[in-house]
Amino acid sequence: MSAGENLAALGLTLPPVAAPAGVYVPALRQGDLVYTSGQLPLVDGALPVTGKVGDSAGAVTPEQARAAAETCALNALAAVADLLGGLDQVARVVKVTGFVASEPSFTAQPAVINGASELLGKVFGDAGQHARSAVGVAALPMDAPVEVEIVVAVR
Repeated sequence: MSAGENLAALGLTLPPVAAPAGVYVPALRQGDLVYTSGQLPLVDGALPVTGKVGDSAGAVTPEQARAAAETCALNALAAVADLLGGLDQVARVVKVTGFVASEPSFTAQPAVINGASELLGKVFGDAGQHARSAVGVAALPMDAPVEVEIVVAVR
């Protein structure tokens, strides 16, 4: 099945691309690679959850952050599709970089970013396997718990 068919089978549709919050573009093609800018887990223009990820009272739970990482990946795919006119030209996912706004004691950033990685695997199959970094940071724009950027190779 195609990436679009896989998305539909998952019950997902690509959202509109979020307007840049600064002086940058959502995605840029250079040669046979497309780089996305960092994508926040925006849903209909808003963050469903904000704050640091951790175990303290009031913190974003790892499960909530994992779901947010999946939303970030979906938003990144929307930016790629908008640039390319769809996802059919994507040959493979090359790299995922995930940032997790973390409480000082939180060290499960890779488990959070699995939300993005697993979605990409479901959408692209073996071509969704990628290199990855999962980084804990002190804060993210708009107090988002997660931000994800991707690099894809195009046909």
